[in-house]
Amino acid sequence: MWWSKSAQTSSQSGKNEASKGTALKGEKKAGSWRYYEHDGALRAYANRAMVFAYISAATALLAVGFAAWVRLEPPLVFRVDASGNASVIGQSRPVAVAGAVLASSAEPSDLEKKAFMRLFLERYLNFSADSVNRNWADSLNMMTANLRRATLDAMQKDNIVGKVNDEQITSIFQLRSIEGSQQDPLSFTAYGTKEIHQVSDHHEAVSKMVGKYHIRLITERRTEENPSGLLIAGYGEELIESEKADAVAQDTVFTTPK
Repeated sequence: MWWSKSAQTSSQSGKNEASKGTALKGEKKAGSWRYYEHDGALRAYANRAMVFAYISAATALLAVGFAAWVRLEPPLVFRVDASGNASVIGQSRPVAVAGAVLASSAEPSDLEKKAFMRLFLERYLNFSADSVNRNWADSLNMMTANLRRATLDAMQKDNIVGKVNDEQITSIFQLRSIEGSQQDPLSFTAYGTKEIHQVSDHHEAVSKMVGKYHIRLITERRTEENPSGLLIAGYGEELIESEKADAVAQDTVFTTPK
């Protein structure tokens, strides 16, 4: 009987081991991929990488071609004649450069005219022994060539700069108003007060006066050196008195220099 029990025990253990092996094989198959699934995944990754490589290569070639075109394209050179017409050198058909032509030929506005005259008067009538050369040089450059030459000749003939330095003359000018002419849009009359300080033998003499300044402008083509396109074509000044002087000076006491 003992050998029958041992045979049953061995057969039962064999069955248990077989069932365990079958279960392990089932779990292994359930947790692993089949070979064709791996192959499909690898092929999908390879296709994506190939598409990305093609796109990158096309983009690189396009960038290189554009850079070569920019380097080989000659620069545009514009030529502007005396009448203001612009053309591209190397092309027979004229090219209109609207912005540059219109900006250079635009008529100065009233605001630009008054600002130009204000700057001129402040440079020409405000000076001292230290600043007279610089201020008058700047104001002379705002005049036309013939007026500049006539004014410079008068200054040299009367030795005005030497008198300013010898007598330590200081001029302080205040602009009051600028009025335009009804007949000429480029003619103006400015009113202002001027205070003259003069030192002689350690004594200071002060003169206050009201002046009327006649200014005639002329226009030219706007340039980098003269962006406003304006020049002083005529200039004259005279002293005024009585009621007009009182109104302009606005309660400023003035005396006529002797």
